[in-house]
Amino acid sequence: MPRVTHSGFPEADLFVETAAERPYTSLRQAREAAAGCRRCPLYQDATQTVFGEGPAHAPVMFVGEQPGDQEDIQGKPFVGPAGRLLDRALVEAGIDRSRIYVTNAVKHFKFEPRGKRRLHKKPNAYEIDRCKWWLDNELRLIRPQLAVALGATAARALFGRAVTISRARGEVVALPDREGIDAFVTVHPSSLLRAPDDESRAHEYARFVADMRIVARHVVAARA
Repeated sequence: MPRVTHSGFPEADLFVETAAERPYTSLRQAREAAAGCRRCPLYQDATQTVFGEGPAHAPVMFVGEQPGDQEDIQGKPFVGPAGRLLDRALVEAGIDRSRIYVTNAVKHFKFEPRGKRRLHKKPNAYEIDRCKWWLDNELRLIRPQLAVALGATAARALFGRAVTISRARGEVVALPDREGIDAFVTVHPSSLLRAPDDESRAHEYARFVADMRIVARHVVAARA
């Protein structure tokens, strides 16, 4: 019987780094390698790895939490309801999505079966840390001017520690251990979908668009 580790997963399920694992030289190479990722057990139930998408030298990288149901099926990040809301906010802020890179802190969909539905389940610290290998490669290869953390999971992955969104939101700060890359923290667009009524949803959406306008300044600066 496999020994159970401190993380709660059987030792046999854990990815073991080897000398063959090394930083990749291109996004294409990293994406192809990630397709067979076994760094944590989430791959066992997910349909596929959902890697990031966007220009190889995008000035801004958006980091979400994990793929949702539609992202898991289509293999693309931010194509579900939260992605459509993000697209709408980007348009209002004057940001062309084709000029930014979008990805997630965790590349496999974590869910809880509920009948025929698959309900989102928040990644834990172990899963975030195991998947940080891929995010670090994306940051190193793209070297964006700004990395935008959409929600607490993304912020933890970028900063390497827990971040209180209400305290960090809206400020551009230097990303630790990433010279030349700034970070910006805001909410995940899925949180807007959970607002209790139309009035609060409109209010929170307006705040989110205001955050995107701060991000837009970096896109404009990069274009100049």
